[in-house]
Amino acid sequence: MAAILGIDIGTSSAKVMLLDAKTGEQWVQAQAYDVSTPQTGWAEQNPELWWQAVRNCLALLKAQHGKVYRETACIGLSGQMHGLVLADGDCVPVRPAILWNDQRSGEECELLRRLIPEDLQRRCLKNRIFPGFALPSLLWVQRHEPEIFARAKWVMQPKDYVRSRLTGCVGAEVSDASASLLFDLEKRDWAWEILERCGVSDRLFPECHESWEIQGTVSKECASLTGLPETAQVIYGMGDQQAQSIGNGVLHEGTFICNIGTGGQISSYSEKPVSDSQLRTQTFCHGLPGAYTVYGAVLNAGMSLKWLKDQVLRETDFRQMSGMAQQVPPGSEGLIFLPYLTGERTPHMNPDARGIFFGLHLTHGREHMARAVMEGVTFALRESMEILEAMGLPCERILSSGGGASSPVWLQIQADIFRREVQVCQVKEQACLGACMLAGTAVGIYGDISEAARSLVTFAPEVYRPDQEHVERYRRQYEKYREIYRRVKKLFP
Repeated sequence: MAAILGIDIGTSSAKVMLLDAKTGEQWVQAQAYDVSTPQTGWAEQNPELWWQAVRNCLALLKAQHGKVYRETACIGLSGQMHGLVLADGDCVPVRPAILWNDQRSGEECELLRRLIPEDLQRRCLKNRIFPGFALPSLLWVQRHEPEIFARAKWVMQPKDYVRSRLTGCVGAEVSDASASLLFDLEKRDWAWEILERCGVSDRLFPECHESWEIQGTVSKECASLTGLPETAQVIYGMGDQQAQSIGNGVLHEGTFICNIGTGGQISSYSEKPVSDSQLRTQTFCHGLPGAYTVYGAVLNAGMSLKWLKDQVLRETDFRQMSGMAQQVPPGSEGLIFLPYLTGERTPHMNPDARGIFFGLHLTHGREHMARAVMEGVTFALRESMEILEAMGLPCERILSSGGGASSPVWLQIQADIFRREVQVCQVKEQACLGACMLAGTAVGIYGDISEAARSLVTFAPEVYRPDQEHVERYRRQYEKYREIYRRVKKLFP
């Protein structure tokens, strides 16, 4: 018997899946942690939080499923993308990690736009320069914290740091590296020309590998701390979007994934490194050989509902919010929400954008606000979907994942606004599952990734189909949603 571990380092929690490769049985443990906001617009986490959370999850899995746990043959990793981890020569972080939703590096982005011509951005990076990506965050540290920057030996992404705690080795891999603005997507290597233009030393960047390659085995120190066998092989892993794609069984073009977590994304598998002509979307290397993932990203998806729950309505759980939304007809009786609470990426690429409730009336209550937030987030994601389709990526159906997939009312909203059938993978932690699948394939437990998908990926029997009356209502409301931004965008700064 062989077991596989899949570790996902999210923005709000770490999750670990223990998979019995023979029976397909899965057990998941999770531990939440907070995002630190020491100043307005900042978003940080101490990397040690991630490792401690992983250790706690491993301890629970070991206590509950010790026999399977001790037979762990391989470990896969997934993690939140774009973040910047700076570590010294002993792999000890020199400062808190700067996360994907951090907005402090606006001036550094302006500098980078002058240093990197747009044709080079399109040809090499295939992504727009924007706050929260690792490169502008790195320049911010270099400029504002020179003493800390001087202590840095390595640039890593979040899951790379956790992998270093597992193996004692430093390394990078293509999917996360391509989400840093430091990477040449077509060459699948660090963008040395851009680093030189920015005056950033190439010594900071570890050798880059493909996601499925094996970095090494569990270190003696880690084995002592966690009880994992030293023989367990650890692959380089991948970003969470790529892992979710694999965990949803999306291994070819034709299916879009709608992920509503803290942020939100509409993503597609792509055989080529296609990019939007206006650089409104993101194109990154996939965790699979020679493939790419293309997606549009909104900054405040589940975060918008969490804000409404915690800061406005003071409710205790999301199930209650979903029940409230169910009481209101589609369209929220004219109430429209723009979910730009901390700026927006796709399609506006505007860090100054802010949230709006439009059309408030005396008849509106908390139930209308809950549904309007769900609808507004889905409108934002529809804009991403339309851009991907215009790029030639086909969408025959949509798989929903993340917190938005746990609410039947939100799933029906997605079907009506996207005008597509929506399904849900029965395994809720698709990123963990994708990490397990790639690791199991890498060490030969599965013959290839398709075999792993046939063995492990199943879908809930419910299919959410568009209601044509709702589709037409949302079509009119979507046009108004888009017009609101056009009318007010000059006021945001």
